[in-house]
Amino acid sequence: MTVLSDADRRRIDEGDDRRFYGEPRYVTHADDAFRDRLTRLYDEIFDRGDRVFDAMGSWVSHFPGTRLDRVVGHGLNEAELRANDRYDEWFVQDLNRERRLPLSDDAFDVVCCALSVQYLQYPAAVFSEFDRVRDDGGVVVVSFTDRMFPSKAVAAWREASMDGRAELVASYVRAGGMAATGRVTERGPGDPFYAVLGGDAEDA
Repeated sequence: MTVLSDADRRRIDEGDDRRFYGEPRYVTHADDAFRDRLTRLYDEIFDRGDRVFDAMGSWVSHFPGTRLDRVVGHGLNEAELRANDRYDEWFVQDLNRERRLPLSDDAFDVVCCALSVQYLQYPAAVFSEFDRVRDDGGVVVVSFTDRMFPSKAVAAWREASMDGRAELVASYVRAGGMAATGRVTERGPGDPFYAVLGGDAEDA
């Protein structure tokens, strides 16, 4: 299932993403209120001993103190990934060039993607991979706000409203073979908080 047309996936800067993200950025890409809300959401979802894949991550994951069995991180900057003290292991991969994840089927209870989904040019393929590595009953958690690197975000994202972006992410979830099982929206002072959850159809 294709959810973005060629025009939808265009970016202002079509240069090499590995070069763009070559220097580490030790910033959080969202304000304190957003980060606190994301940690609370993860706290509601994580169970002790869960296996977690943090896709498109960086030096901090905003996880609660839950004792997890295994955490695998992924991103584009090696220094940032190495600095993340929640990762047991990590790997560098450009998902716009290589969508297949070097991970086993059914390997994770939770797949997280925070503040990065706007950069995916081939979301159906990537979310299919999220579904493949997600164990039965596992959850995909995609969170975002209105901040971005505009030159690297796809046109469909740049041109959509925040609610439209939530619908776009829900369409990515469905294109990946899952059901969009929940949505969290909080607007107030500071960065708006949006999260879309994906999982098994019977949980919808």
